[in-house]
Amino acid sequence: MGERLFKRKIYNQLLQWKQESNGKTALLVEGARRVGKSTIVRAFAENEYESYLMIDFNKASKTIKGLFEDLMDLDYLLLYLQTAYHVTLEPRKSVIVFDEVQKCPLARQAIKYLVEDGRFDYIETGSLISIKKNTEDITIPSEEDRIQMYPMDFEEFRWALGDEAIVPLLRKFWEQQHALGPAHREMARHLRLYMLVGGMPQAVNAYLDTCNFSKVDQVKRRILKLYEDDFLKIDPSGRASVMFWSIPGQLNRNVTRYVPYSAIGKTDDEKLTELLKDLEDSKTVNMVYHADDPQVGMGLTKNHDHFKMYVGDTGLFVTLAFWDKNFTDNEIYEKLLADKLSANLGYVYENLVAQMLTATGNELYYHTWPRDEKHYYEIDFLLSRGAKICPIEVKSSSHKSHKSLDEFCVKYSSRVSRRYLIYPKDFAKDQETIMIPTYMTMFV
Repeated sequence: MGERLFKRKIYNQLLQWKQESNGKTALLVEGARRVGKSTIVRAFAENEYESYLMIDFNKASKTIKGLFEDLMDLDYLLLYLQTAYHVTLEPRKSVIVFDEVQKCPLARQAIKYLVEDGRFDYIETGSLISIKKNTEDITIPSEEDRIQMYPMDFEEFRWALGDEAIVPLLRKFWEQQHALGPAHREMARHLRLYMLVGGMPQAVNAYLDTCNFSKVDQVKRRILKLYEDDFLKIDPSGRASVMFWSIPGQLNRNVTRYVPYSAIGKTDDEKLTELLKDLEDSKTVNMVYHADDPQVGMGLTKNHDHFKMYVGDTGLFVTLAFWDKNFTDNEIYEKLLADKLSANLGYVYENLVAQMLTATGNELYYHTWPRDEKHYYEIDFLLSRGAKICPIEVKSSSHKSHKSLDEFCVKYSSRVSRRYLIYPKDFAKDQETIMIPTYMTMFV
């Protein structure tokens, strides 16, 4: 079967931009490779405009790219594009899409003048878009709105499986602060399926076509190899790639931060900062920085030297974590799905929670402080909510202990709003602590 067009929430953001901008700004859709940017933008252009022209700068000829070297005659540029792509564009009724615009930095720079011209709307898509070598010689247009596209979230995944009822029903349970009861076990299994397949459209498509986890794993491995090739292009030394591939191992060590030297050896601070920026700009990872003084405005005490790094898609994370064979056995997937694998999966659930919180627009921080000479308390995630903060502790087991959470709330009692323990069991409360099943993370 061919690739499906999945329903994505970002479509409504595109509609909102079109209505509010009315041609006064271009829109840049950022995101990692293979999250579905080109597909959804093409569908939007087809549905919402009388005509569209889409330039894929991965395939565009030198002649097409060369048009953006001289912007003195926009009439000629626009006429040439319509002729080359066999499309007739109608003023204020058509859109031009610059797909993978980072491959032609001058086209991105031209946005300023094309928007001023006002005849058409402009949408750009890009991965690795902010890397210095792609933007150092151009002027970044101020006439550019940006939105972030993530892998499919849990609700979008359920939509892909033909289920549009579960998440709205879950929201009602959340709003009423009720446990699911007998339905909890099935819901937890649905979430584990999402955790294993992930939210990359090609992987979801493979699952729907085959219901075979090995086939899904093969797709995810191809995506990871694509990422590796990208990392080697931006960092031929291979250190950026090694840092990405070592994420599961770093998290499994259960230390209070990512330790770069254990992955890539001794590296000077300037180079390490550049590598981290490259990884963050690639949108393949979710960075969580230590907040030295946790309070509203956590960015003020953001510690750039102490951080954790998670894979942007937990389905890819699972494949990375079990990369010790040519393919991940269906047996491993089946055991994971049934929640019977003996391996400690705490780091997988932590990655999933980071992904779910990021997808709902949260900037993530964490906090540690000494318990004694050898041990630390740790709050896995901190969220800003109004004038307060919400501490979150994540567990992969059914244990309900939350010592770090309790101590944090004593230490910073005046700053804390709600406190959450995210774990695999059903919704419950333990005095002030709200204990929520992992699938309710999206509502926090």
